[in-house]
Amino acid sequence: MSYKLNAAQPIIESNGTMSQAFRQFTQEAALSMPIVGTGSPEGVIEAVQYSLYLDSTGSAGAIQYRKMIPSIGGDRKQGWILV
Repeated sequence: MSYKLNAAQPIIESNGTMSQAFRQFTQEAALSMPIVGTGSPEGVIEAVQYSLYLDSTGSAGAIQYRKMIPSIGGDRKQGWILV
C-alpha cells in the first residue's frame, strides 16, 4: 500500500508527535531503500520480507539479494535469496 501526504494537513500533531499519515509515509520510504553491505546477508542482516540488499564487494551476478522468506525458525536474519 502506498501512502501519500496531503500538503493541507500537518505532519506533526499538536502534542509534537508524528501524525499517523506521516509515520506511515516515513516507514514506507525507509523500507524502499536498499541495504548496502559487504558479503552475503544470510544469517547476518535482519530485515523485513522483500527488503533489498546490495553487496558492494560482489562480482557480476552476485551482488543483489532479496529477502523472500520472513524468517526461518524464527530467525529474521535468514531467508535471503541471491537474484
